Amino acid sequence: MNERLRYSAENCSVAAALAVVGEKWTLLVLREAFFGLRRFEEFQQVVGCARNILSDRLTKLVANELMSRTAYREHGQRERYEYQLTERGVELFPVLVSLMQWGDRWLSGNSGVPVVVRHQHCGSIVRVELRCEDGHGPLSPRDTMATPGSGAILANVAF
Repeated sequence: MNERLRYSAENCSVAAALAVVGEKWTLLVLREAFFGLRRFEEFQQVVGCARNILSDRLTKLVANELMSRTAYREHGQRERYEYQLTERGVELFPVLVSLMQWGDRWLSGNSGVPVVVRHQHCGSIVRVELRCEDGHGPLSPRDTMATPGSGAILANVAF
């Protein structure tokens, strides 16, 4: 029997993360926040979803502490809000860059990649790589193994 089957997936971190960010519009809002957008109208223009969907996604991102919401008012206008990534949100950057690079490799077609992420200091292209704590890498699934963590729950499965 595969060792993985001994443990429950009920408290899976992947499932928990997907419950927060695993929806198209949410990921596209985060993409634009990483590219520097802050205001509802900016997100709406670039992301292109309906206003009610965008409002819902921004509310969810704020509720889950991936973004913070700050009021602002331009002269003669009503109060509006800016949205900024929190530390929790910023930590999703490698996830989005990894998704983008996968899309670049497998889905971009002959026209080339639409966006290149570069290191601001030296201008080199940024790559996402999986490495162990000792610096070995890049790693593939064949180079890794999943082991039970401190929160692992034994499954109620008859052997």
